[in-house]
Amino acid sequence: MYGGPVNNIGVTGANGFVAKALVNALSQRIGIGVTAITRQETDVVMRRVRKCVVPGGVPDPEFFLDLDGVVHTAARVHVMHETSGDPLQEFRKVNVDATLAIARNAAAAGVRRFVFISSAKVNGEVTFPGKPFTETDKPSLLDAYAISKWEAELGLAEISRQTSMEVVIIRPPLVYGPGVKANFASLMKAVRHGIPLPLKAVHNSRSLIGLENLVDFISVCISHSKAANQTFLVSDGFDVSTSVLVRTMAQAIGLPDRQFSVPVPLLKLAGRLTGKAAMIERLCGNLQVDITKAQTLLGWAPPVSFEDGIRNAMLGKS
Repeated sequence: MYGGPVNNIGVTGANGFVAKALVNALSQRIGIGVTAITRQETDVVMRRVRKCVVPGGVPDPEFFLDLDGVVHTAARVHVMHETSGDPLQEFRKVNVDATLAIARNAAAAGVRRFVFISSAKVNGEVTFPGKPFTETDKPSLLDAYAISKWEAELGLAEISRQTSMEVVIIRPPLVYGPGVKANFASLMKAVRHGIPLPLKAVHNSRSLIGLENLVDFISVCISHSKAANQTFLVSDGFDVSTSVLVRTMAQAIGLPDRQFSVPVPLLKLAGRLTGKAAMIERLCGNLQVDITKAQTLLGWAPPVSFEDGIRNAMLGKS
């Protein structure tokens, strides 16, 4: 196994939420060269970062000759308003076919390590109290996105077996931080505006990971010898209820907690009646991941507390 210093790193999807932060963090390290890979022009403009636009999304093998490692973040993610008649086919084009093509070309060029950002959705959508997901659990693939990520994991494992390139799989749960979008951003906006939310009676338990913590873990996986050919679930190591999450958001910006109590069954009924059942389920359900493997095998601990991560997200600090 390689496990040595990685001096030149390529990051795909470099205009994305996670990748921007990763490129920024890596570019500040002495002795590290970073190549930001995108399909179109991006606002990633930093010292010591080489920008590379690949319109087709899959660089030729020659492109990877100067790289020791690749972090693959580019993906088709959850689509709020799906228009494709065959969503799985669309997810497979990007998350499976393009991922494996990039990995094959990287391996052919001698890239030593390929870090793939997968998703905890491969494990499933819901956990029972006190029974968090672990890396050894059988996948529970409930949508096209999860299927595509799992198929990519399987393909990468096969490429690793056939070549000398080591593969690391990272499955984060929901990632929050400055610049987060979708439902988490909507929740932060509601808190900022002091909108009363009917979530005080929600006492679920969910694993989240702050952007700073995920970037730190990816950085560890780039070169840690024991990360080679392993799969990791990762989080802040501090599971919270939705009501505590909202309260922490309000406290981070000096506002009172304006939540009020509505029984969870009524919230779920309202979700079904309004066509927002999936969103309400995420707000009320449990989804925990066990990060023991990351802690014991790699000696990793989240460097940023949950409270500080939420404060950074609310204040837009990175």
